[in-house]
Amino acid sequence: MGKLQEFEISFDKNKVVYSPGESISGTVTIKLGQSLQCKAIKVNCNGFCGITNKVSDTTWTVEEQYFNSTVAVADKGTLKQGEHTFPFKFLIPESAPTSFEGNYGRIVYRVRAFIDTPRFAKDYNTEKAFYLLRLLNLNEVPDIWGTCSSAVTQHFTYMLMKTGTVVLKAQVDMKGYTPGQIIQVLANIHNQSGKTTGNMAASLMQRVTYETKRPTHDVRTLAEVEGGVVKAGREVEWKEQIIVPPLPQSSLIGCELIKIEYYVKVSLKSPDVNLTLPIHIGNVSLDKKLHPSKKAAPPSSAAVEDTPASASIPNISTSDPTLPPRPAPKPAPRPTPRSRMSSHNSPSAPPAEYNQGAEGGTQINDGFPNKRHSQLVSPNAFSYAPGLFFSQNQQHSGTGPAPSQPPLSGSTGATVPYPRENSASLIPTPLILPPDYDTSAYPQEAPPSYNESCNT
Repeated sequence: MGKLQEFEISFDKNKVVYSPGESISGTVTIKLGQSLQCKAIKVNCNGFCGITNKVSDTTWTVEEQYFNSTVAVADKGTLKQGEHTFPFKFLIPESAPTSFEGNYGRIVYRVRAFIDTPRFAKDYNTEKAFYLLRLLNLNEVPDIWGTCSSAVTQHFTYMLMKTGTVVLKAQVDMKGYTPGQIIQVLANIHNQSGKTTGNMAASLMQRVTYETKRPTHDVRTLAEVEGGVVKAGREVEWKEQIIVPPLPQSSLIGCELIKIEYYVKVSLKSPDVNLTLPIHIGNVSLDKKLHPSKKAAPPSSAAVEDTPASASIPNISTSDPTLPPRPAPKPAPRPTPRSRMSSHNSPSAPPAEYNQGAEGGTQINDGFPNKRHSQLVSPNAFSYAPGLFFSQNQQHSGTGPAPSQPPLSGSTGATVPYPRENSASLIPTPLILPPDYDTSAYPQEAPPSYNESCNT
């Protein structure tokens, strides 16, 4: 029997990463010190997924085959002393999933070569792995545009007797990222208790599910940033950034045994409150040019949808600052004796637990989207939020006529939208107009007369 000095596989152009649908080609090199008798020389290319119940074990309990091809590059005969090369070529199926290696499973692709020798002689084999990458284009993922937000309210007990509430809201700027991009995290924590919370934190998490009879969930923290505490009765807005490290993509299309998920977890260490914001990790980043076109909505479109028809906003032209004279106003309604109220009355107050937390809190950024339609915060809590105005304050402020937008009251129990930041620039100052009695939300008290409003 001859002595085998070299037996190896090499890929053309030393390429090791391929895509589904590509062909993989290379050569098998055999170097002999003496002649060697063989029955056949075969080359095999296969791809499979293996799942195990133990960490880093290669004894698979469940397997999934993607392709398995074998070709014979030499028949029965004798290999002479020296070096021999045998070319091979295989086609990778388009349905093959991306390569993956985890604690409880792998998706493996490899090329193997075998030298079959006569009976009672030693067989020889070698193998070389290659990697398959199916690009995940984030622009093709459904419902990928926009931000991802969530909110949670946590009630807890401290000092055995006292109870408190923490409202946590958070969002990320996008739903899909590629390695190297930055995740912008925005969190809002409202501590409505008498106890200071623990540190806030934001973490990028990976959860890999291995499908067996009893599925295994492998959860890992990939990156984490930590912030400060929130004092009793305070409301804090926290902004942080997380850099996405090199990671496998979210979707392993074509694999039924392994599922990869990513999410951002925003949490407080004390009390134990957290929320998750699911995201996608891909290979092709989002392109703003491919964002579905959205026509600009009129400034009052949101208000018209959420307010009754009787409170519709009148159309006001902004082309000329000098407005034409308006017709004479309707007579003021006479208030009944039982409906006379003090001019300092205000709409229904928010619940005590929210009012108490707002007294010592910091002002919230009005641009925070979760603040508009949150279902976890009492609707009355919006009655004292910045950006809203009430009609009786306008009637007695000495500025004259009623505003062009309808008064928004928090006492109705409905969550009302905030006016846009630039809405004030679109509406002229109607200093020469009489008060608009039709849109008054508080008819219990007689509005000022026409002469009084013009004199002011």
